[in-house]
Amino acid sequence: MDFDLPEETKALQRLCRDFAAKEIEPYAAEWSANSYFPAEVFTKLGELGLMGMLISEEYGGSNAGYVAYVAAMEELGRADQSVASAWNAHSTIGSLPIAVFGTHEQKERWLRPLATGEAIGAFGLTEPTAGSDAAGIRTRARKVDGGWVIDGTKMFISNAGTSISAGVTILALTGEDADGTKRYGTFFVPEGTPGYSKGQRLHKLGWHALDTRELIFTECFVPDENLIGEEGAGLRQFLAVLDAGRISVAALSLSLASKALTLAVRHAGEREQFGRKLHKFQAISHKIADIATEVEAARALVYRAAWLADHGRPFSTAAAMAKLYASEVANRAADQSLQIHGGYGYILESEISRFYADAKILEIGEGTNEIQRNVIARAVMAEAAR
Repeated sequence: MDFDLPEETKALQRLCRDFAAKEIEPYAAEWSANSYFPAEVFTKLGELGLMGMLISEEYGGSNAGYVAYVAAMEELGRADQSVASAWNAHSTIGSLPIAVFGTHEQKERWLRPLATGEAIGAFGLTEPTAGSDAAGIRTRARKVDGGWVIDGTKMFISNAGTSISAGVTILALTGEDADGTKRYGTFFVPEGTPGYSKGQRLHKLGWHALDTRELIFTECFVPDENLIGEEGAGLRQFLAVLDAGRISVAALSLSLASKALTLAVRHAGEREQFGRKLHKFQAISHKIADIATEVEAARALVYRAAWLADHGRPFSTAAAMAKLYASEVANRAADQSLQIHGGYGYILESEISRFYADAKILEIGEGTNEIQRNVIARAVMAEAAR
């Protein structure tokens, strides 16, 4: 069993580390304080070939795979969670529905600009009355001559309101079968489409530099060619790409936990109390030991899920486990790191305070941890019944 990353992946990780140190980390606190979305960073990521890591080379991506993607996320997320979360949403649910289910024409038209970094991708599922209950969405797409008319509202949607947004891929109800079963469709709504509007940026507890908004569709017409995949299969399509998003959020969580550990170690090695460095106190050293152990356990789960995905093996349960555990580790690591920082950690000027505020959403986004436990329990019970 080889736990070493391939040399090309190590080189990619160094590239991301250097980029993050130069282009992200020095400005992250300012971006957060001003709720500024750094569009220029994503253009540069595109120039480095990092905006289409999970996309086929045929359509402008690098098809680097999930292990390489996780390795890159570790470095970007350690620099800033807002940038990394935008990259996460773009790379997975913002791009993969088109990549997996789109036609050649749709991929050339919409996926290629996403893969090359000319634009950033977004996906609209969550609504004011539907989140974990994906089947409970109310946004409707009504068939008309030549296309579809969309009415409804999406909530908590990231990347749709930026200066480089291409549009948004959404899930909508398209009707019902004779037995009452709901039908769903996936549609791409380009930026500037009449009837498609966006609310003001939402003021969040964390991820301040990530652009997140309400999206409103009022008699919004899109032509037939904007339907992605098979009409009626939209929900299944979304669920099929959701596991990739869970690996991505798990990797984002891993990056936060790792950074929280680094900040804790740094502060414990510099701060003195009672004439001794903090790490000389057993209470502090044990906190650091616990964080370090959990970070390594999370890393093993995250990379295992990514490895399974790269090798074409079932990874749904592994992705749920990785997302569940890594996100909870991130919250515990941020909490204990801030505790080690004491009062210095509680002021907004401290680096750990930003990561502490960013941590909670990791237990909520891409399927709450309650949903992850449901997924895992069903899989375990199904395996036991075989």
